[in-house]
Amino acid sequence: MHTISNTVERKFVNSIDLSNLEIETDGGWQPVSTIHKTVPYTVWKIETASGLSLECADTHILFNEHFDEIFTKDIVENHTRIITQNGVDLITKVFKKNHKENMFDVTVAHPDHRFYTNDILSHNTTIINALSYALYGQALTNIKRDNLINKTNSKNMLVTVNFEKEGISYFIERGRRPNLLKYFVANQEQEQTEEQQGDSRETQKNINHMLGMGPEMFKHLVALNTYTQPFLSLNANDQRNIIEQLLGITLLSEKAEKLKDQNKQTKDMITEEDYHIKAVQDANGRIEDQITNLRRRQHLWKVKRKEDSEKLQTEINELNHVDINQELKLHADLAKWTTKNNKQQQLQKDITQIEAQIIRAEHDTARTQTALIAAHDGTCSQCGQGINHLKSHKEHLKQAEKTNNESNNFLKGLQAKAKKLEAKQETLPACPETVYSNVDEAHGHKSTVAMLGSQLQHKLDESDPYADQISEMESATVEKINYNTVNKLARIRDHQEFLLKLLTNKDSFIRKRIIEQNLNFLNKRLTHYLDKMGLPHTVRFMNDLTVEIQELGRDLDFDNLSRGERNRLILSLSWTFRDVWESLYQPINVLFVDELIDSGLDSSGVENALAILKHMARDRKKSVWLVSHKDELSGRVGNVLNVIKENGFTSYSTDVELEVQL
Repeated sequence: MHTISNTVERKFVNSIDLSNLEIETDGGWQPVSTIHKTVPYTVWKIETASGLSLECADTHILFNEHFDEIFTKDIVENHTRIITQNGVDLITKVFKKNHKENMFDVTVAHPDHRFYTNDILSHNTTIINALSYALYGQALTNIKRDNLINKTNSKNMLVTVNFEKEGISYFIERGRRPNLLKYFVANQEQEQTEEQQGDSRETQKNINHMLGMGPEMFKHLVALNTYTQPFLSLNANDQRNIIEQLLGITLLSEKAEKLKDQNKQTKDMITEEDYHIKAVQDANGRIEDQITNLRRRQHLWKVKRKEDSEKLQTEINELNHVDINQELKLHADLAKWTTKNNKQQQLQKDITQIEAQIIRAEHDTARTQTALIAAHDGTCSQCGQGINHLKSHKEHLKQAEKTNNESNNFLKGLQAKAKKLEAKQETLPACPETVYSNVDEAHGHKSTVAMLGSQLQHKLDESDPYADQISEMESATVEKINYNTVNKLARIRDHQEFLLKLLTNKDSFIRKRIIEQNLNFLNKRLTHYLDKMGLPHTVRFMNDLTVEIQELGRDLDFDNLSRGERNRLILSLSWTFRDVWESLYQPINVLFVDELIDSGLDSSGVENALAILKHMARDRKKSVWLVSHKDELSGRVGNVLNVIKENGFTSYSTDVELEVQL
């Protein structure tokens, strides 16, 4: 949820305390503690699609459909959707009027600070949490840090706090846009080692350690306000966490953190030892894999040697059965046969060429014969027209006869040549088969047999190239795995984890013993403050850290109490927590009470609260800051700090110099 309410400051001219008055909210009817009349503001008006309308100031806060807070002036027509009693409603019109009016704001006595105005969900006024931001980098509520920036400047927000603790001066300077965090101890700036959004997490840890508390405990012990959810309204787990921190259980947590570091180191050592064992196992495995691979390659080598030897022996056996004289005669016959075969192949090629020429000559003869017949008939062989009337007819006829005769003679010549070639063809016997591919190899028969015999003997004499490697690797000692170290570390780890459970388990006897030692003091101080505040109820923390509230023997819940009773109990609890904290850890010299005195306390409640606060200030030397809209309280306190907002900026004025020492 996006919140902007902590950035708004209203300048009130009058405030009216109320009792027995409730206002409708999205969480039901809730009590209203105060109605405030403001200085005149320019009037803005909004209208919704469902017909709702509202006139308000420019910084009046509404809620969009995600329950993020939004200023009226930031609404976009026909785009922004807000929460109303009709559900999510679209803003159809927003505009600024030309006049100013006094506005009225209410303080809702509920942590959400939401209420319906003209059926539109709105937010009441809250106060800037500058001190919380300076110390912890966050406001007392979940407001985004960028929304703490003054809306007029929209940048250059800077908050500083200067204080002393145990005689040492401290100075913190924290800003947004640009992001900034400076931390000085005894006028020496502390080096930042790690930054995140302008805030060093390590520096913030150092600040928290110096303060002795985190932001949650700060809300309940130092900065009491109406918008921090009361302790008894928290869920049981959150209540338990705060009480355990208060009663010293956090010391166990600190020891647990150290033990966690030791446990992490032990686990890292176990991991390293596991890596070593795994490395040895892997190395042994690689040796076995290498031996297996060598055996496989040895087997392949033996198979190949056997195959090669058998092949050579077969070749030798075949050559030993060869009649070399007959082999040489066959090579001579093969040479003659090859010569004749080449001639017959060439003869066949010549015949094929002649036959192709005969086919072409036959076509030419047929063509010249056709031309001759046409010439005898007196027609042109090309166009078919008569040529008898031409003077060249006789010459044409003579030429046709000559061409035809030449074609016939050429054809007859080719046919005769073809017959002569065909007469030379003869059928050859089968090709002689030899053992050797050529006669030279046949002449080298003896040397070939000798060479194959030598190759066979060399193959049989080859030594196994893998036998020695396998024998050496098999005889090598495989490293023995030692599990003693890892088992010892595992026992240490288990013991550390057992101790961690004792330190962190909510039901461990150590935690229970610490709680029992400090719970009695807490209940006594709570009874003391309840009596001082005039609350007749009995409130007691039980051993299981639950809270029991009784009135005349009747069990009650926190929500059964009236608004005034709740505020008395809230203040009493906070002051009790402070006393317990100071008894166990360190004094807290400052206290802020923001509007709690205004909300729901009758005159006797106010008097009782003021008496306790004055006692803290006078007798216990506490610096008490009371934030209130009750003008009548200004005469009851020692100093008054006026907060004035004009033109978007806030200024402070006082008649005396104020100084706080922690």
